[in-house]
Parts: sequence; C-alpha cells; structure tokens
Amino acid sequence: MAKRDNGLNLQSSNLITRFFIGLFVAFMSVFILGPLFWLALQAFTTTWTFPNIKPDGWTLIWWRRVFETPSMVEAIRNSFITAPIVVLLSAVICLPAAYAAARYNYIGRRVFLIGMFAANSFPKLGLFASIATLFYALNLMGTMVGVIIIQLLGTIIYMTWIPAAAFAAVPKNLEEAARDAGASKFRVFRGITLRMAAPGIFVAMVMSFISAFDEAQGTYLVGAPSFFTMPTEMYALVLTYPVQIAAVFSILLAAPSVLLIGLARKQIIGGQLAEGFQIK
Repeated sequence: MAKRDNGLNLQSSNLITRFFIGLFVAFMSVFILGPLFWLALQAFTTTWTFPNIKPDGWTLIWWRRVFETPSMVEAIRNSFITAPIVVLLSAVICLPAAYAAARYNYIGRRVFLIGMFAANSFPKLGLFASIATLFYALNLMGTMVGVIIIQLLGTIIYMTWIPAAAFAAVPKNLEEAARDAGASKFRVFRGITLRMAAPGIFVAMVMSFISAFDEAQGTYLVGAPSFFTMPTEMYALVLTYPVQIAAVFSILLAAPSVLLIGLARKQIIGGQLAEGFQIK
C-alpha cells in the first residue's frame, strides 16, 4: 500500500511539473515569441487593419524605404563602425587585466572584480549624466569618440570576467612543460594559454559586441542630435514612422545579435558564459 501511495504521489508531482512547464512555455510563446512573430509579419505587410486576422497585402516596399532614408542608412553605418571599434578597444584594455586577475593573487583582486560587477548593478542614467558633464568640457558631446567611450564602459565587465575565467582554466602544468622544453614565454602564451582560452575570449567579444551594438541610453545622451546609431534611431522611428518601418528596423537591429549568439552557442551552452561570472 505504501509503495502504491508513493507511486501516486510521484505521478501527481510529475503532472504538476508538466503543467507548470507547459504554462511557462505558453507564457513565453505569447509574450516573447508572439511579438517577434508579429514584427516579422509587419515588415512585409502593406497594411494590417483591425479586425482582420491577416494582413491586407504583402510588399517589400518598407525594406526599400529603410535603405533609401539617409538617416537610417547613417545609423546602420554608425552602429557597424562603432561596435567593432569598441570590442577591439575593450580587448586591448581588458584582456591584460583579465590575465592578471586569473594568474596573480594580488592584494585587492577580489575587491577589484566585485567592484567592477557592482558598478554595473546601479542605474546607469545618473552615471551617463555625470559623464556628459565631463564630455561637454572636453567637446566630446555629439561625437563618435564620445559614443565609443560610453559604449566601452558597458563592455568592461564582459571582457574582464569571462576571459579571466578562461585564463584561469588553462592548466599551468602545460605551460610549465612547454617552458621546460625550451619555448619562450611569448610562444607559450600564444600557443597554449591564448589558444585554450580562445573560446572564452570569443564569448566575451560576442557579449561585448551585443552590449555596444544595443546600447541606447548613453549613446542617445552623448551622441544626439548629431550622432545616431540603430538603437537611438529607433526612438524616432517609433514616434514618427509607420509601424512597418519600425518592424523592418527592429529585424535589422536584432539580426547581428541573433547571428553572433548562434555562432557562440556551443561555447555559451558549454558554460563559458556562466563560468566567467564566478570568482575563484
């Protein structure tokens, strides 16, 4: 009798678990996948009027209008110029710090890492306003350089924490064996350390690119009214253009992030991203 009761309880628990999983999937489908599907349809519709359950017609004219509008083309070009520059600068600045954090147990190391993470836990608008005051004095407002600096701030945590974990995961005995075989420090770093840490660095670069590419608040505060990127251009599109134009631009804005996440999927699923946010 006890075994039968245990079996019934286990079956009831499985049913409850399946119910909540199904409820979660339905919620995700309605509130996340639903709007994405609606945007994808709007980008190709002539109009879609209530109460029609399907579009009134199909067209590609909105895509042509996006690439024929100078302000939108300029915003796309600016985004694809600034984001790669930010990633490269972030790598040059942060990778040495990440290596030092991984290999040297210096005084204040944990405080440095935790402080960097904590700085990103507060609302950034106040920080951006303070930076804007400094940028006015340096004549960086409305410039590409100012926007790059603002976007760079959001990438530091990714480009430091994740590569630090990747460098720390490289076995030191392999490096020591290579040194004993006569390899120079640079050759050991290039051939062993950097190669084994490459997946983590790649994930950090992907996350940094997405962070820079999607940054809107600081970019708008510093760049407007003369320098716009795709996220800041969305403000004007939503307010003044047809919804189909905004849908096309949203797809173009999301496409690079989706593509990069797809390329880094194996490393992310393999734990490179989660591993980067652990202090050891």
